[in-house]
Amino acid sequence: MNSPNSAENVTICSAKGCRADAVWVLAWNNPKLHTPDRRKTWLACEEHREHLSQFLGVRGFLKDVVALEEWKASAGGR
Repeated sequence: MNSPNSAENVTICSAKGCRADAVWVLAWNNPKLHTPDRRKTWLACEEHREHLSQFLGVRGFLKDVVALEEWKASAGGR
C-alpha cells in the first residue's frame, strides 16, 4: 500500500487497481503485530474511503481517517 511519507510522495489510492488521486489517509495498526502507538497508513480516493475504512474497521485495525492535506500538515504526515 502507498504511504504518504514515501520518497516519491505518491498520493494514489491504495485500493486494488485504483489509480485515482488519494484525498484521505487511513491510519491503522494490527495490535498483534504493532505497538499501540505505531501507525501504518493507506491512502484512499473519495470512492474507496468507505470500503477501505470498513475493511480495516471490522478487523479492529482502523485508528483514524484524516484528509490528506491535514495529514501532511500535521506531525502524523512527517
